[in-house]
Order: sequence, then C-alpha cells, then structure tokens
Amino acid sequence: MNTATNPAMDAGTGRALPSNIPDYLEHLRRALAGADPALIQDALYDAEEYLRSELAENPGKSEAEVIAQVASSYGAPDEVADIYRDTEVKVQTALRAPPPRKARSLLGRFFGVIADPRAYAALFYMVLSLATGIFYFTWVTTGLSLSIGLAVLIVGIPFTILFFGSIRVLALVEGRIVEVMLGERMPRRPLYGDRGKPLMQKIAGLFTDPRSWTTLLYMALMMPLGTAYFTIAVTAIAVSLSFIAAPVAVWLGYATVNPDFEGWMLLGVQDGVFGTSLGYVALPLLFATGVALFFLTLHLARGIGYLHGHLAKHLLVKTAQYA
Repeated sequence: MNTATNPAMDAGTGRALPSNIPDYLEHLRRALAGADPALIQDALYDAEEYLRSELAENPGKSEAEVIAQVASSYGAPDEVADIYRDTEVKVQTALRAPPPRKARSLLGRFFGVIADPRAYAALFYMVLSLATGIFYFTWVTTGLSLSIGLAVLIVGIPFTILFFGSIRVLALVEGRIVEVMLGERMPRRPLYGDRGKPLMQKIAGLFTDPRSWTTLLYMALMMPLGTAYFTIAVTAIAVSLSFIAAPVAVWLGYATVNPDFEGWMLLGVQDGVFGTSLGYVALPLLFATGVALFFLTLHLARGIGYLHGHLAKHLLVKTAQYA
C-alpha cells in the first residue's frame, strides 16, 4: 500500500485523512455504523469506484495524494457518511407512497387496506414468486450439480467461479424486485470488494463470504416459498371473487339459485319442512363473506410481504461485515 510521510489533514475536522483507499473505506464503514446495511454497501461501492477512477486518471500520484486531492470535492469519510445519511432520508421520503389516512376504528383499519399500494404490490410479488422461485431453484441446483460434477476437470474451476459470480448478480436483481414491490431497502450497487486485493484472494472471497452461501439458501427456499405464496394468493383471490360474483350474477339474472347437479345443491339448500328455498336468503351472506375474504387477502399479502422483505434482507445483504 502507498503511504504518505506527512498525512493530509481534513480541513473540516482537523483529523488526518486516510493514507490509502482501503483505510478510507474502513473509515467510511465505521462512520456509517448503525445505518442500513444496504446503504452502507452502496456507499462503500460508490466511494471505491470514485477513488479508483481518480487514481487511474492520476497515475503519477499515490493513493494518499489522490485522497487529499479529492477531500475537498468528494469529502472525508465522516462528511461522506453524513451526506449519505441525509440523502437516504430525502430519497426514501420522495419514493415513499403517501401514507393512507389512519382510521381510528377497528373497522376503518380493516377496510383501509384497500388504499394501501403496498398490499397490491405484495400480492403481485406472491404471484410472481412462483416463476422466480422456479428459476432460482433450477439455477442453484443445476449450478451446484455441475460444479461438483466438473470439479475433477480443469474446466470445473472457472465454471464454479462463474456460477458463484452469477449468484451475486441474481441477488442484486432479486434485491431490486424486493425493494420495489415489498418496500424493503435493498442494495442498489454490487457488493463492495477491495479491488486492491490479489486475484486469488478475490476468488477465495467468493467461497469464504457467508453471503454467498446465504444467497444460495435464499434461492433454494424460493421454490417452496414461491409455490406457497402463489397458491395462497390465487386461491384466496379466486374464492373471494367467486363469492362476490355468484350473488351478483343471480341478482342480475345471469344465474339461478339451487341448480341441482347430481344431488349437489349450489348457492343454497332446500328446506324440506317449509318447501322453500333458502338460497336467496344466503346470497347476501355469501356476498359479505366474499368481500371480507378479499380484504383479509390484502392484509395477508401485506403481512407476508413484510416478513419476506426481512427474510431477503437477512439472507441477501451482508450484515456481518458492518457489525
């Protein structure tokens, strides 16, 4: 690493500036302690990208000289940390949907979910998760199987490296889907990595990084989770809409009450004592049940979306590095 005999000083705090890029990033990481792990990952990636590009444009200067040069424009680690915290608050405020008007009564809170866009986004994610779950599971099982099968061949090593690299890319893609649909803050930049490390250390980091293995676990779990989410969403929506549509069809004259299909009565029962049909009496109850089930489905989708967002955050974002 390049060092400076007389380290430059930060004009704002009077502290010595880091003498190399890894130290700068470490200072920035500590300055962001307690912030969202996804925000820290983005800040570290942006800082390294900027400092490396400045170093490439000034090949005759050391890392310490480049850091001192950009301190007034990009900022010292503490200043950059404050900027990212302030910017994150502004961005989240701008992107956040207007909060629905809070209802005081229990019924108001129950029916107020219909105005929450997160409920619909989570419901759509539940439907979409079947396709993404199948893709992730297939990718993981196929990649691991081929990696193990090709391990005895020379081609197996580069294949395994490419497979683990693709896992990180898919984690970033899934993170963007989770943030957009479920509202959980996820990384918007790739995982920060010290580019000053030798190539072999970077490759070893792919396999020793716990995040690589938790990402594999997440993608394997998405198959059963996606199937369950899809089944719950489709079944609940289909049943609730059918309960709502059936009485409406009867009232509009497009259907009849108590059609007999080989002994099975639909939309009601026949009262043997009075000889009258109870189907028409049951229609309002069936309609009300369908409406209630629809609102329950939205509440359930919002709850599942909240829990799944936290699961994705726990398994896809590298938190141990920032502790």
